[in-house]
Amino acid sequence: MKPLAALALAVVYSGCAVYTAVNPQGLFYRQLEERLGPELAARLELPFEIDDEIREMVDRAVSPAGSEKRRTDAILNFVFGALDLQYSLYPTRDAKGTFSSRQGNCLSFVNLFVGVARERRLNPFYVEVTDLQRWNYRDGVVVSQGHIVAGMYVDGELSTFDFLPYRAKAYRNFKPITDLMALAHYYNNLGAEALLAGDVDRALPSLDIAVKLAPDFDKALNNYGVALLRLGRADEALELYDQGLRLDPDNVALLTNSARAHQLLGRPEEANLLLSQLESGNQTNPFFFVYLGQLALGRGELETALEYMVKALRRDSEVPEVHLGFAKIYLALGDLKKARHHIERSLRLDATNSEARTYAGIIQRAGGSTRP
Repeated sequence: MKPLAALALAVVYSGCAVYTAVNPQGLFYRQLEERLGPELAARLELPFEIDDEIREMVDRAVSPAGSEKRRTDAILNFVFGALDLQYSLYPTRDAKGTFSSRQGNCLSFVNLFVGVARERRLNPFYVEVTDLQRWNYRDGVVVSQGHIVAGMYVDGELSTFDFLPYRAKAYRNFKPITDLMALAHYYNNLGAEALLAGDVDRALPSLDIAVKLAPDFDKALNNYGVALLRLGRADEALELYDQGLRLDPDNVALLTNSARAHQLLGRPEEANLLLSQLESGNQTNPFFFVYLGQLALGRGELETALEYMVKALRRDSEVPEVHLGFAKIYLALGDLKKARHHIERSLRLDATNSEARTYAGIIQRAGGSTRP
């Protein structure tokens, strides 16, 4: 990646609430203690903290003098020029981990940018892009993460700094968030990544922190419920999903996973009611149709499954789980050529998807040539 290739600058908010500093350090640490308890708060990893090694390098590369724009430009040149950071979808790293590894995802980059910019007397903050969310469908449930960018006033002009390289920057809805909420996003990401790696024991502590930090954070409630489902604790998962649905009754991930929990508890009528609610709402999220396609595939209704996957594809052709769903169906139909096409597409979009890699091996052994 060329320096600055992953960066979109100076995107002015449209119709967004103006950010004000609502979390001074004293208030921030008091809130941590209130929500986590003094012991856990004292040893919590804060993703935007930098260390002496980073400070020393910043001192050499970025002058504390000059206008806000000059300092901002120097920080960007430092991050993407001197450090030559590379984009990596997984894992989410804190500022120190991003610096030492020289790679990270969107939230990893923002953590480092926020830490360095604050070191140089700037006032960056975290911003959630509400119209771009990352969802993963695995083992019958949806795991959800948000997309975070940095926001900052630069010489009086409000700008955003985006570090996601493979998406067009056509965002419509932005929401500035506090450091406390950013911390919840960070731990939700850690928990979600552990879930996707199949490590529930590692996921639970991070998701517990995320929910305690932000009890109304729908993504953390959803993912904590997924962890409980994987442990066979469907009743407890339903309590979390109900809590989330009281806050957001039309949340696709919560409704989908709640239906799955009811199915696991042997309550098909309740599950079907939730699925009907989803379908009647004419949902545009592709994961709902991936879910229905998976159910149809499990019943042996291959043509119906294919119809659902076509609907998912029309809603978003760049979701790896959509192409994985097609690969499963075409494999069941015996069409190895189409199965190979879609599994390769899925892996190009997310080479870390373990289920896609498994199916790549299955297709290869069945006579198709793939790149696992």
